[in-house]
Amino acid sequence: MAESAVRHVTIDGARAGQRLDNFLLGQLGDMPRSAVYRIIRTGQVRVNGRRARPMQKLSAGDEVRVPPVRTGTEQPARVPDMLCQQVEAAIVYQDKEMAVVDKPAGLAMHGGSGLRYGLMNALAQSHPEWRPVHRLDRATSGLVLLACDYASAVRLQRAFAARKVEKRYLALLTGRLPEDQVAVDAPLKKIQDASGQRRVVVDEAGQSAHSQFKVLERLPGYTYVEVAITTGRTHQIRAHAAHLGLPLAGDERYNPATPPAALQRLFLHAHHLRLPTVNDQVFASPLPAPLRETLDRLRARGGV
Repeated sequence: MAESAVRHVTIDGARAGQRLDNFLLGQLGDMPRSAVYRIIRTGQVRVNGRRARPMQKLSAGDEVRVPPVRTGTEQPARVPDMLCQQVEAAIVYQDKEMAVVDKPAGLAMHGGSGLRYGLMNALAQSHPEWRPVHRLDRATSGLVLLACDYASAVRLQRAFAARKVEKRYLALLTGRLPEDQVAVDAPLKKIQDASGQRRVVVDEAGQSAHSQFKVLERLPGYTYVEVAITTGRTHQIRAHAAHLGLPLAGDERYNPATPPAALQRLFLHAHHLRLPTVNDQVFASPLPAPLRETLDRLRARGGV
């Protein structure tokens, strides 16, 4: 086992206000959050020479003692060059404060839980300071917003919390939605089912969640919709669609029905992102080819 050296890091203005635990996660790379809490709890981490708590907010000029961390001989998984190039090509916008990436389906935001790497691992090769402002499920494709530094992350996260960011998704419901528009205001709670799988269900004890379903096209056995969300709960659209009795096509977790022929992924795509800037920046992502082809096959079947 190799051991890193102790470091003393002085907090600059860009990181002022960041929580200690999040700061350490950025400093210690792939170290699990539980391990970060442990080294804080045991006093190995010091802020200005004193013990601290994980959620303590850091101030400019604070000196943080980052302890030596024991590491195994196994190195973190190297992100393939091809994936790094693919992710770099998926950056649709970038300035000094933020970036917008058109994430492909099947790529998680982060590595971990059995995944060797994710979107942020690939971006870290050339943009180590970038951090996600919100997240998309691994199975979901489309636009995701990243902050280029800590101060920008705080500002953008506040815009999300104040519901000033407009997010719309394209989805295919299994079954017919009779109304042209349906608003779902149903709190969501994370559970673990009998098989040990983590799921999200509607539960009065859960967190508030709001989704607006708008019919774009009715197809044989399915309804093509646009979904606007004002909250960003885990699996929100997937859980709300299942709550309506119309789970998303290709959703292995919430839909037991066989998906349309040749559909090999979840039919959910984040296609619209509007940010509350001076000129209201709007970003759009076209429906990926496999999802367009699924719609074309359903249209070819005819009837509604």
